[in-house]
Amino acid sequence: MSKTSMPGGIERLLQSVDPGHSVSEAEVATSRARSLSVMSADARAEGTTVTRLASRIPPHTTSRGSRPRVRRRLVLASAAAALLVGGIVIADVVRPNGPGATAEAAEVLNDAAEATIRTSDPLVGPGQYLKIETKALTYGGMQAADGSDISWQETVSDQLYIPADKEAEWVWDRGERIPLESSSDAAKAAAAETAKLLQKGKGGLPNPTVGIQRAPGGAFYGTAPMVIIGTSLQDAGSLPRDPQALLDLIYERTKGANKTPERAAFVTIADGLRTGAVPADLRAAMYKAAALIPGVVVGDRQATVDGRTGIAIGLASPEGTSRDDIIIDPATGLVIGEQDVLLKDFSGSPAGTVSSWTSVQTSVVDSAP
Repeated sequence: MSKTSMPGGIERLLQSVDPGHSVSEAEVATSRARSLSVMSADARAEGTTVTRLASRIPPHTTSRGSRPRVRRRLVLASAAAALLVGGIVIADVVRPNGPGATAEAAEVLNDAAEATIRTSDPLVGPGQYLKIETKALTYGGMQAADGSDISWQETVSDQLYIPADKEAEWVWDRGERIPLESSSDAAKAAAAETAKLLQKGKGGLPNPTVGIQRAPGGAFYGTAPMVIIGTSLQDAGSLPRDPQALLDLIYERTKGANKTPERAAFVTIADGLRTGAVPADLRAAMYKAAALIPGVVVGDRQATVDGRTGIAIGLASPEGTSRDDIIIDPATGLVIGEQDVLLKDFSGSPAGTVSSWTSVQTSVVDSAP
């Protein structure tokens, strides 16, 4: 792990739908998902589901001493990126043994399930849109030509507009990644360089990563949006509402996609919940399914993300170095964000540090850009 790498969930990288296929930055641009947050990575991801796909991205360099290498960490930070299309993994199902989440976590998750049923889904009328706003704070990193590492924190804000008719045109307003003002001049320059590199697509064609993108049916990269791997958002009604049946299905479809089946299942559920587009009855089933996963705990009953407070429910990495949390508003049962929390001191940051976060807000609007 390099100086700019971070442990736990921060070590997830994006790859194509085939988990064994490494992709270049240009290929990522035409793959089935695009992340909104970028971080350095020097090693293979230590945890992912097929929705948080992981592999090493080849560096942008032709020879030593030419342009700097970019080590990019791509985190799924918006509904548009989280709703991926992937193949179903058919294999023997590995079902973890154990009683499920802690009693405290199970109570919070079951309460959230009840609250989400009481809270009506936003009514999106003809011509209107469900607007999903995400804001993220994460890390970026670059390795310079001399081998030195440069890292910085950056923010990005995106807005996704889902029409009432989900087969109609979706609009994705992708924000620019902005280094914090506290970043060094070298880090700001490196961030600007990585932004330029991301704009270069295959064969020298433009690869816009900032601005307005449009796609019928939400197929921004050629595939329909998914609620969980193997089931499109349009087909969400076909998923089981029985929590154990739903969890068994998720275990089946994510077998081998993470170091542990528990982690694969938890981040799959978390990815689906934070899209903001999952119907209430399925959200409730997802919460109850998460309550059946061994090792899920209450991380913080007063977790604050972008000015809003909720209860953080999470699962530690297999190494115990970090924990991935979803943050639930107990009043509505909605996921208002997620965070990565260090469980051990790392590179000057003490245990308990929130190393990255994403906030999610939904509303109904009359128009899209």
